[in-house]
Amino acid sequence: MTKTFYSNGKLLITGEYVVLDGAKAFALPTKFGQYLTVETGDNKTIAWKSYDADKSIWFEDIITFDSIVKKEHFGESSTIKNTLVEILHEAYLLHPDFITHSNGYTIQTNLTFPKFWGLGTSSTLINNIAQWLEIDAFELLKNSFGGSGYDIACAQHDSAILYQLVEEKPVVETFNFNPTFVDKIHFVYLNKKQSSKKAIAAYYNKQGNISKSIPTINKITNAVINATEPKEFALELQKHEIEMSNILEMQTVKESLFHDFDGVIKSLGAWGGDFVLVISKQDPTDYFKERGYSIVVPYKTMILG
Repeated sequence: MTKTFYSNGKLLITGEYVVLDGAKAFALPTKFGQYLTVETGDNKTIAWKSYDADKSIWFEDIITFDSIVKKEHFGESSTIKNTLVEILHEAYLLHPDFITHSNGYTIQTNLTFPKFWGLGTSSTLINNIAQWLEIDAFELLKNSFGGSGYDIACAQHDSAILYQLVEEKPVVETFNFNPTFVDKIHFVYLNKKQSSKKAIAAYYNKQGNISKSIPTINKITNAVINATEPKEFALELQKHEIEMSNILEMQTVKESLFHDFDGVIKSLGAWGGDFVLVISKQDPTDYFKERGYSIVVPYKTMILG
């Protein structure tokens, strides 16, 4: 018997980093995501194969049930396998039957976006595993990979979300986000993928008194999602960049890479990598391609709904 599960990718528009400390975050699920297909197997193992968007295999291995139960570590050169075993071990603790009452599995994952884009390879996997085993995806994330959980909320919802941790519990509010100026919005890939784990660790090392910034970020988030004019939307995103620049003690991406760009550029998620949001009067594709950034995706191509 074959079972297939799917989860949406994500982009965090406001609230990066500070969402971990209770700020309101605005996030959008993407039209791109990941499938997980499960079939019965044998030998008390999982035969695992992961495909990138171009159909190439980026991970393939046999994982024994025993290594999952014991959370076996396979050395520093086996980062992907170690992470996968850790996720499956935490899933086992939440739902032991999938190991104790099975002879084995053959599992295949298929990304519909290039892995290096950073749209949620891990979060879509965790949510798919949680769907398969009927366990709480937020709990599985917390116990394994860590993070705020906004990406899990995007994996589960097909519209824009407001996401907040209230007493460390996720609160998700869905809403329709379809401003008239979406044709002015593009997403540009910065040619390098950021590690969410490392970015979060760096944030915690640098943060001072975050509590005073949270009301400011919340106010900006509310203004962003209610903006009716592109100028208002762009101005609020610019305010957000300045606020986060002060918190992280880092230059904004526009200051460091695109100081002569006529428009607003907003970092998304981990600063310094993955995608940025660009809002401008003119199509910015030529500007970025001339500077070596060839992946420029229009809003309607990227965002679900």
